[in-house]
Amino acid sequence: MKSYNQSEIVITGVGITSAIGQGKKAFAQSLMQGDHKFSHMQRPGRQKDSAFLGAEISAMSYPEQFSKRLLRSTSLTGKVAIVTLHEAWQDAKLDEVEPTRIGLVIGGSNIQQRELLQTFENYKDRAHFVRPTYGLSFMDSDLCGFCTEQFGIQGFAYTVGGASASGQVAILQAIQALQTNQIDVCIAMGALMDLSYLECQALRSLGAMGSDRYADAPELACRPFDKNRDGFIFGESCGVVVLERIDTAMKRKVKPYSVISGWAVGMDGNRNPNPSYEGEMQVINKVLEKAMIYSKDIDYINPHGTGSGIGDEIELKAIRDSGLSHAYINATKSIAGHGLSAAGAVEAIATILQMKEARLHPNRNLDDPLDPSYNWVGSQSKPHIIKNALSLSIGFGGINTAICLQSI
Repeated sequence: MKSYNQSEIVITGVGITSAIGQGKKAFAQSLMQGDHKFSHMQRPGRQKDSAFLGAEISAMSYPEQFSKRLLRSTSLTGKVAIVTLHEAWQDAKLDEVEPTRIGLVIGGSNIQQRELLQTFENYKDRAHFVRPTYGLSFMDSDLCGFCTEQFGIQGFAYTVGGASASGQVAILQAIQALQTNQIDVCIAMGALMDLSYLECQALRSLGAMGSDRYADAPELACRPFDKNRDGFIFGESCGVVVLERIDTAMKRKVKPYSVISGWAVGMDGNRNPNPSYEGEMQVINKVLEKAMIYSKDIDYINPHGTGSGIGDEIELKAIRDSGLSHAYINATKSIAGHGLSAAGAVEAIATILQMKEARLHPNRNLDDPLDPSYNWVGSQSKPHIIKNALSLSIGFGGINTAICLQSI
């Protein structure tokens, strides 16, 4: 291991559940092979005289410690959360950490809309019979209580909302908690956002969600940075990363995945969903300054890259004008879909796993790039040693975030 400042923040555990695989091994394998699960969504409450496209999680396996009774009473978001957290918990050996020194930050707000809509539809004519526990479960904070109870976390737990940047906002909040010595270990989760047909329809009407062009060819619909894109394609997912100072990791003999050498957040001062070139430039410049590296030192970028009509072009312009067009670029969403609240955490994990394997995953459907002069990873995975990576997240409401991950 290199010599590092003992107060540096490192990632010591990861957990991932997505449509393309449960667990880091299956997820990484699907990424490298470019496997996808895009189709017309089938989950109850996702369609109503519609044919929305997306990638949905299939049957999951659960650790024995979670009873069938517990799982029956839990929302999809809750089920996926505890399974994903369990993987990261074991990975970082958190059973060896004092529970009062562990914190949890959950990224996402309004994350159980399908569950809420189904409750309304089931009880709209018999409201007096609604289950009492609904008084707890309709709040996002219930996910904090659920996770802390299952894992005995006694430090703190709260949710943070940052739209599609929520997962990365959770990571930034976890870093701040560690820097202020509130806890020794902090878990950051990008929670599964469970959309109903109402949110899907609104996002389609807004022009954010695709796809009219590929309605009969779901496998072609998700195409970030391609000239023939027509919006993002949803992908169910949840990502968890465990953060701590390098000295605490060494005490438990846990080998870190990477150092978080820089982080940044900035606002556009704009409520609307349109992205901002200036806002994205601001966070890129800030994260490089925080990491104390030059743009030439970045050798890989995991962009926000959703496939939106305006956003992809602006992001590429910000990357170019920041002096980063030399770095390899691929879009994780082209394979796994857009996890919305989970995206920032999922894509940080995708970056970490590529760093670990010294290999970059391919881009799906990048047949006609907006600008072929960028250093795109092609349709096949590519060997590459990542030393410094940049991960970008952008959310509705003018939220821009970035983290710099350094190999260790």
